[in-house]
Amino acid sequence: MEFIRFGRTGLRVSRTGFGAIPIQRVSFEEAGAVLRRAFDAGVNFFDTARGYTDSEEKIGQALGGVRDKIVLATKSGAADKAGLFEHLETSLRNLRTDHVDILQLHNPTELPDPNDANSTYAGLLEARRQGKVRFLGMTSHRLGNAIRAAESGLYDTVQFPLCAISTPEDLGLIDVCRQRGVGLIAMKALSGGLLSSARAAFAFLRQYENVVPVWGVERMDQMDEILALEAAPPVLDATLRAAIEKDREELAGNFCRACGYCLPCPADIPIPFAARMGLILRRMPAAQFLTPEWQEKMRRIRNCEQCRQCAGRCPYHLDTPALLRRMYDEYEAVLSRSATSPPRAG
Repeated sequence: MEFIRFGRTGLRVSRTGFGAIPIQRVSFEEAGAVLRRAFDAGVNFFDTARGYTDSEEKIGQALGGVRDKIVLATKSGAADKAGLFEHLETSLRNLRTDHVDILQLHNPTELPDPNDANSTYAGLLEARRQGKVRFLGMTSHRLGNAIRAAESGLYDTVQFPLCAISTPEDLGLIDVCRQRGVGLIAMKALSGGLLSSARAAFAFLRQYENVVPVWGVERMDQMDEILALEAAPPVLDATLRAAIEKDREELAGNFCRACGYCLPCPADIPIPFAARMGLILRRMPAAQFLTPEWQEKMRRIRNCEQCRQCAGRCPYHLDTPALLRRMYDEYEAVLSRSATSPPRAG
């Protein structure tokens, strides 16, 4: 396992980080096994959030006994100082610790006013003074916010979506963070699972010595794949570059990154999957998404109330209802063409 000095924090973190969004979808036993596999292999950086349902609890249960050997980063989506402290106290209980190494503001629409005594930034400062937080961070899906946070000198870390098909403008954040000693965490390293080659994705980000990707995994085979790449880091050769270019061409334009900020949906539509179902069916084994269970989930799109709450929350400014309708039509077309699809749900 390779380690780096994480910006001005001085923390020694593994270059392979663990992104704990997906473990929400599995049992405590399954999540614990994957988390311990990561730790045993040398991963020491674990990123979660108060908003990730039981993710913090699963980390606390699996790794509470080795707290002094890991770096914990969590997030609060609170709107003010009081809310941030409420979130933090819950996070500390869940993670079974008396402090977190990095507390991040979770994708704020605007950076909080550092001079506002009731702001979330004031909450970060107070939490650090109390010894409950060591370093201050911010996550964003908006490049402007990420750059402003890195340049402000107020934040020790920034987390932003970076992957092999990121734009040159997005990749420019890497130099900004390096120049200012800000630790940079890369989320969505596989673009929500849509990149076709984990090997190419890994090799691309490994070029940047100040970037720590947090790979979102929930199954042991996924963990083992990432650990195998870490054990023998691939070189970004012509073959891998060609795979990246193919992904770039096929994923050109606006597509759902599965960040989940659109939720909850009043019609209970699983938007992070449904809004990219056409891509999923073309780029992953389709059978698992053609079951009666998934047919019922996709047909919830017909119940869309056109409230447009999802579009208002989308950090990529997607017209989510229109995207859902298009994905529904594509899904139904695949079902009608598939001679081997399961019996259709009534």
